[in-house]
Amino acid sequence: MNDAQPSVQRLTAADVDAVSALAKTVWQATYPPLIPQAQIDAMLADRYAPQRVREQLGDPRQAWWVARREHVLAGFAHALLDESDCKLDKLYVHPAQQRRGIGAALLRAVEDWARRQQVRRLWLQVNRGNTQAIAAYEKYGFRVVDSRVFELGGGFVMDDHLMEKRL
Repeated sequence: MNDAQPSVQRLTAADVDAVSALAKTVWQATYPPLIPQAQIDAMLADRYAPQRVREQLGDPRQAWWVARREHVLAGFAHALLDESDCKLDKLYVHPAQQRRGIGAALLRAVEDWARRQQVRRLWLQVNRGNTQAIAAYEKYGFRVVDSRVFELGGGFVMDDHLMEKRL
């Protein structure tokens, strides 16, 4: 496959269904060893329901991006302003497209947006067992600042590192 630079644009309503489908692909490739399938299903239904994503598109405190390589959706990111900081809430790349600059391009878009919002810290949560993602974030200047277990309800938890990067 050609390794042309990915193009990154803001998410439009026309791409919401494709992003929801890509989320399922990435989550099924990443999370079964880390969390129960029932939790994966619940989180996908909650966080990636097309109607929920469409609602977030109208919120000026949130932003979504998509990355394409050769006109094919390869990844997406979502960030939101949180008091005086910016949370990188989602950054996912199709498994077949990982390690090809897509995550870096999406992260640059998020960082540029966060700086325009005049925030000085970008932070995220990442599953403690997701060593590939942790290594990638460290490569791009994030550091672990805390580790916590978050109750989600329904008997589910998120066992995460909190990572941050100063902008």
